[in-house]
Amino acid sequence: MQSAVLVGCGAMSKAWFEAVRTIGDIEIVGVVDLAAERAQARIAEFDLTSANASSDLAATLARTKPDLLFDIVVPAARHATVAAGLAAGCHVLSEKPMAETMNEARDLVHRAEAAGRIHAIVQNRRYLAQIRRIRRLIQSGAIGEVTSLHCDFFLAPHFGGFREEMRHVLFLDMAIHTFDAACFLADDAADAVYAREWEPSNSWYAQGSSAAAIFEFSNGAIFTYRGSWCADGMRTSWESGWRIIGSKGSIVWDGHDDIRAEAVTSGKDGLFSGVTAVEIPPLDTSDRVGGHLGVMQDFIAATRGGPRPETAGKENIKSLAMVFGAIDSAESGRRVEITF
Repeated sequence: MQSAVLVGCGAMSKAWFEAVRTIGDIEIVGVVDLAAERAQARIAEFDLTSANASSDLAATLARTKPDLLFDIVVPAARHATVAAGLAAGCHVLSEKPMAETMNEARDLVHRAEAAGRIHAIVQNRRYLAQIRRIRRLIQSGAIGEVTSLHCDFFLAPHFGGFREEMRHVLFLDMAIHTFDAACFLADDAADAVYAREWEPSNSWYAQGSSAAAIFEFSNGAIFTYRGSWCADGMRTSWESGWRIIGSKGSIVWDGHDDIRAEAVTSGKDGLFSGVTAVEIPPLDTSDRVGGHLGVMQDFIAATRGGPRPETAGKENIKSLAMVFGAIDSAESGRRVEITF
């Protein structure tokens, strides 16, 4: 049985509490929030009889000495929260984004390595069954070498709160999910980007609700992203709509359950090469799925001697670098090389 402290009791925290309850052999000994009454409400909601509510993370860590820290704070508080957890000897699992700046992200990677602790990030889109099946199809070679990936993301959520006041809100708060999935499917990291942001006349966001970006991967593949958080009507999935083009065929995914693929056959049909439908492979027992729960299970397994999580900071920083590269490009109006 491992002990844990959870910090940050906003709406997102419910999925974390539910995942902990499903895993079953983690004891939450402290719940921390700037408003201690919110922490107490979560304790009561999930019947956490061993947990104490607090608004003081440092004091809670010192008193409870937990094995794990679950970090669900707002992005501005992430670096200090993770640093405090690592300094207290905890393995840390964080909400995204990993950090507010690349320098903070690099610092957290260094701190985790120096402490000999795991710091991983909840990039839960990697743990979607559809993403795993698409990657399995790509790895089979059925569509040849991936030459480009294209994503559309168009929704119009009225969140209220901090998101509507954020700068670069689409890139910084949401696009990281799609960027990370693109890295996973391309099995590569981006090394350059050209991006634009704009604010439509109907926008209720402060800045950056609509954006487009063209990424160059080191293996030569191109990834294009088009998105908006103030696009009413004809909504896409939260996972985006995808088209993945290979040297021998293509995959289309609507972001829900509809995945289709076609591969080139011998001969031509008039102007075009002949194609045939390709079956989407089923999940394999080795595939990691389960959203928040899947990420948390991998994280817990790693803290108990298992393999390093896919979303460990040292890997996730590559996806975060795409976000900050896109922001830099949008601000400067030029192509930007991506470093991490």
